[in-house]
Amino acid sequence: MNKRVVAGVAVAVLLAAGAYLLVRGKGETAVTGADAGGSGAAIAGGPAASGPPVSVTTVVVQKRNVDVMLEATGTVASINSVDVRPQISSVITKVHIKEGQSVRAGEPLFTLDARNDEVNVAKAQAQLAKDQAALADAERQLARSQDLFKQNFISQGAVDTNQTLVDSQRAVVAADRAAITATRVGLSYTRIVAPTTGRAGAINVFPGSLVQPTGNPLVTITQLDPISVAFSLPQRNLGDALASLRAGGGMVTAVLPDSSMSLHGKLQFVDNVVDPASGTVRVKAEFANKDERLWPGAFVTIRLAVQTLKDASVIPQAAIIQSPRGKIVYVVDAGGKAAPRPVEVVYASGEDAAVTGVKPGERIVLEGRQNLRPGSNVIERAAGEGSAAGRERRGGASAAAPGASAGGATVPAGASGAVAARTTAA
Repeated sequence: MNKRVVAGVAVAVLLAAGAYLLVRGKGETAVTGADAGGSGAAIAGGPAASGPPVSVTTVVVQKRNVDVMLEATGTVASINSVDVRPQISSVITKVHIKEGQSVRAGEPLFTLDARNDEVNVAKAQAQLAKDQAALADAERQLARSQDLFKQNFISQGAVDTNQTLVDSQRAVVAADRAAITATRVGLSYTRIVAPTTGRAGAINVFPGSLVQPTGNPLVTITQLDPISVAFSLPQRNLGDALASLRAGGGMVTAVLPDSSMSLHGKLQFVDNVVDPASGTVRVKAEFANKDERLWPGAFVTIRLAVQTLKDASVIPQAAIIQSPRGKIVYVVDAGGKAAPRPVEVVYASGEDAAVTGVKPGERIVLEGRQNLRPGSNVIERAAGEGSAAGRERRGGASAAAPGASAGGATVPAGASGAVAARTTAA
């Protein structure tokens, strides 16, 4: 009986020892496989830094001055726009311009029938000649009377009478000269010239048309160079606009619709009242328009620089990540690891943003940031190398650098010494 018990205990001990050795061998094999493949339980449970490097592109934080721009929709308006009307009732005899033609100040536009005014000028000149002859006769009579008075042949009263005649005749001659000037003014109305330099609009009359001062304008002359753009600014930016105006006019940029072309001008006018209905103030900017890019009545997008951020940290807006705790970027340190950094956007325009939280010269992740975790190892690739095949080829050679190769298995950087020893032994 005792022999059977001893034999049973011996068998049980042998079975337990065999099971222990079998389980231990399977455990070491599993650990070795995990270490060699880089995706086992040991790596999966470790920190992000022990994982494979993430391929990313980085940019350097720039330091520069950034203009804070206000955007508004502006309306192009001519500085001078004149409706040309006749000042007398007459008939048009000649039209000197064509519709849409550019004209200069003083250039003839229309000629009216001037025959009646020419006759009036001739009559006034003839009347002046008649009165000048009468004045000459009166002056001769005065001279003779003065000689006779000296010889005591006539009295002083006779001399005074001749003097009065001369003075009155001189006044008549002066009136004749004024009448000639008036008739010449009327004659000048028959020749209509451009009051300002600009572009002629539609011409509403033709030779032979009867025109009157109270009728429709003959043509409208609109100045195109320089030209102004009117827009509205919020009341809160009134102080900035006034400061720019006092400094000589802030820079204003006009962006043409459906075009990437922009023009630069200066702020010229700020209205003296705030619109209580909208809480905005009306302002105007002046632009050089030699190429006639801006057209009266057109709408343009206006950007007005109201402030300059000195030595701001500028990064691409695409590098900013909106996390549950706010905006962050991934900063790559000297060791090639990515660390999240909270940032605040001070001003954003176009593709760039001025932020706080990073310093000029630091490298931040632009592409590949969606695959990062705090402490991830990164490898940089050239911008545009985003294909999966390219990353696979480059990753095969680059991934071996952080670790060590033993027995054909690549050991990731950061793996423990025990795991490396077990892999080597295997």
